[in-house]
Amino acid sequence: MPQINIKNIYAEFPGVVFDAWFLWLPALLLFFFWRLWKYYVRLSFLGSLNWVMLEIKLPREIYKSPQAMESVINVFYHAKNPNLKEKYWDGFVRQWFSLEILGDGGEIRFFIRTQKFFKKMVEQQIYSHYPDVEVAEADDYVKEFFDKGLDKEWKMYGTEFKLVAPDPFPIKTYVDYGLHEMATKEEQKIDPMTSFLEFLGSLKKGEQVWYQILIRTTTTEWKDSGRELVDKLMKREERPKEKEGETDFSSFSVSPGERKIAEAIEKNVSKYGFDVGMRTIYLARPNLFDKINVASMIGSMNQYNSMNLNGFKPTRVTDVNYFFVEKRVAAKKKKMLDAYRKRSYFYLPYIYPTFVLNTEELATIFHLPGSVAETPTFSRIEAKKGEPPPGLPV
Repeated sequence: MPQINIKNIYAEFPGVVFDAWFLWLPALLLFFFWRLWKYYVRLSFLGSLNWVMLEIKLPREIYKSPQAMESVINVFYHAKNPNLKEKYWDGFVRQWFSLEILGDGGEIRFFIRTQKFFKKMVEQQIYSHYPDVEVAEADDYVKEFFDKGLDKEWKMYGTEFKLVAPDPFPIKTYVDYGLHEMATKEEQKIDPMTSFLEFLGSLKKGEQVWYQILIRTTTTEWKDSGRELVDKLMKREERPKEKEGETDFSSFSVSPGERKIAEAIEKNVSKYGFDVGMRTIYLARPNLFDKINVASMIGSMNQYNSMNLNGFKPTRVTDVNYFFVEKRVAAKKKKMLDAYRKRSYFYLPYIYPTFVLNTEELATIFHLPGSVAETPTFSRIEAKKGEPPPGLPV
């Protein structure tokens, strides 16, 4: 029996592979071409989109609960998935929106950034639920910041956020704070956004905070994940099939706490879900930069945290502790500023992991506050300039 020489096999292997180039080279070239083509059509499509920044100017009084904003956000839910032609020839992507709050020297402003195609829809929904506000096109405050070269003159700290627990676990919402009950007296209401708004109102001239929530209709299986978690909590998977004439007592082994968590998850996944990317940036003149404001910016998100359910924690901060600290920090800051300016989270040039929030959760972290938020520097209008556009849905 002839012996197999391993050394000869290793020596001849490169030649065999090279001689078979007509088999693997076309496949390799096709693979790279396909990747480049998808990259090209996606960038072309994204570059063709026209955007508009809508500022929402608040009246002196708003007697609306965050449920009104939830109704507005419901309209942003578009479950259409592109067909093959739209996806691979046109580069079509699911639309996304940006909900933003700007704190500038104590003044607080609310924005929604949307494609021009959806501008009328967004305006109609806002006016139909908040008839006393004023919606107007505004210049992009981020663009102005870069156009003036202020990014080179100001110090900054930025962070993004992620959920502490899996997506189906809900955060603490306005319903948990009782804001959905209109019978509650104004002085008895507790708005979880108040802490953050008071922080923004305390900023000095020469300090800014940018708050950005990017949302897109989710296509993840978070509802199925929620049902599996409920089954696990209720110990349904462990129950043997009941025999005729027998009573199932296994549900009595579920504690009241587990039952409440299961109910909260069921309620959470019963509403529309959105992929979410959140980031916030603190900017200040070098002589005004205060690390206490960084702690306040991050700490204000604790209002939405629940010990036995879900909450937010910072991720991808613009800070490092070891190895080439100065260069790495500068690169992180530049990257976050650019991602914020381009409102990029789901698609090129910046793609990051997202989490899912439903409409109730989104309305909790972004809504127009009532008089319960008595921040003195709130930018409110004394009177409306005109009536809402005609033809609003009733």
